[in-house]
Amino acid sequence: MTPSGPLDTAEGRWAIGLAVVPYVLLAVSAGLALLTGDDTSWDHRLGVLGLSALAAGWTLWMVTLHPGWMANGKAAGLYIAGLVAFIAALGLLSPWFAGFYAFTGYVHSWHMLRGRWRIAGVTATAAAAVTGYFGGLPGPDPAIISSYVLVMVAIVILVVLFSLFGDMTADQSVRSKKMVDQLAETNAKLEETMRENAGLQAQLLLQAREAGATDERQRMAREIHDTLAQGLTGIITQVQAAARAKHDPGEWQRHLDNAAQLARDSLAEARRSVHAVGPWELESARLPEALAEVVRRWEGIQGVRTEFATTGPARPLHPEVEVTLLRVAQEALANVGKHAGATRVGVTVSYMDDVVTLDVRDDGAGFVPDAHSGGFGMTSMRQRVTRLAGSLEIESEPGAGTAVSATVPAQELR
Repeated sequence: MTPSGPLDTAEGRWAIGLAVVPYVLLAVSAGLALLTGDDTSWDHRLGVLGLSALAAGWTLWMVTLHPGWMANGKAAGLYIAGLVAFIAALGLLSPWFAGFYAFTGYVHSWHMLRGRWRIAGVTATAAAAVTGYFGGLPGPDPAIISSYVLVMVAIVILVVLFSLFGDMTADQSVRSKKMVDQLAETNAKLEETMRENAGLQAQLLLQAREAGATDERQRMAREIHDTLAQGLTGIITQVQAAARAKHDPGEWQRHLDNAAQLARDSLAEARRSVHAVGPWELESARLPEALAEVVRRWEGIQGVRTEFATTGPARPLHPEVEVTLLRVAQEALANVGKHAGATRVGVTVSYMDDVVTLDVRDDGAGFVPDAHSGGFGMTSMRQRVTRLAGSLEIESEPGAGTAVSATVPAQELR
């Protein structure tokens, strides 16, 4: 059953009651008239039965068999006029009709007529009922006339008040039904929306998992490149240098020591990357000190003169910012060691109001940026910087060295 089912059932019972009650009241009135009346002649009884049958037939034909006729104002007016005439005639035969059957005239007048005609129908019914109750029209006695009018007015007022109250109750029932229907429709839409949201949430969770897996793969790729790949490249370079210096025991030993140190450092960094731990240089020092240590160690291994400088007031930054700039510096220096053949390198970190910038410049061979893919190293640097809403610029040309500049928001440590 729908939520409005109980209301529909009550309205259905009320409609059935309105259709049946006229016949019940007519039968009750006729029965009381035949059983209790002073006039027991057959003419009187036949008159009661005959008029009752005609009144029942009138309602049966006009209302019960042709309910659509009552939508027409003229047909409804004709029916009420006939009904009032039967109430008056039957009321003259027995006051029981004025007391019971007249109720049909009040109800049908109010429900089948419109506007002021409702009051007219109720008044006409009251006049017919009071006339039957008084046994005919009042005589010239002012007291009887006044009583006649007062009773009729009282009946009209009571019927109108009760009818208005019934209309308000019916209107409230209709509003309640509409509200229940609207609530049912809203609930249905809400359930549909919840089903759609559940599907959307499942899709978003799947996309989030896929994005998380992709981001983790990219992180591991960057960390492996910045630790193992750079370390292995440095080890190969030192081993090759040791092979070339095999006739110089001191130089040969230095390169082997550098290779061993690079292997130890790379292994430690690889372990830290697997566990998503930041670079060891930043464990006990801030970015300027960590960069200075990276530059010092790189200079010692590569044998290239390297200068480090800091501009602006240094301040603690968010760990992700410091790790990004440190990794960019390491990758830029690794590229200088592998490709540039430089004799001088400068590393500068600049603290400004809203951003912090890292510059790595060398006087090496240089290259044409547009024609150089850059490999994964440059891709890794760019990914790290763009993840922080920063920018990476590379300026270079053959024979004029290379400048790498990374700028990221200066998000401070809270």
